[in-house]
Amino acid sequence: MYETTNILIVDDEEVVRMSHHRTLAGLHCHVEEAWNGQEALRAMERHRFDVILLDLRMPDLDGMTVLKIIKERWPESQVVIITGYPSIETAKEAVRLGAYDYLAKPVGPDDVIKAANAAMLQKKWTLQTCRADYDSGERIQYRYPWEN
Repeated sequence: MYETTNILIVDDEEVVRMSHHRTLAGLHCHVEEAWNGQEALRAMERHRFDVILLDLRMPDLDGMTVLKIIKERWPESQVVIITGYPSIETAKEAVRLGAYDYLAKPVGPDDVIKAANAAMLQKKWTLQTCRADYDSGERIQYRYPWEN
């Protein structure tokens, strides 16, 4: 994991937030937590996060709504859905909306680390590709993998 990785954990269950926080904080990441969708969006406005670990079922805004808003406002952020209620339909919808990954709870510390690290690598690759296209002077419009 990169020292400058900023991660936001969004889950209405305190024990889940604390577990993920402990796992990731040990990797020299900057980790913050939000217990619902509104709080997550406020956190995003205050501080840009590289990776967001996002639950689907929460009070107020559900995870799909939060995912959609994050990808509209902060498309460079990578979102990993972690849900206790997985389904093929929600997995397809999450990917369509721009989620990097979709995991079913329970997830262990190794799974959290792997998902966050892979999402951060994807972000760095995407930004590097966009920068290389810009630096080369080519008029290439980058399309995210989930865009048609």
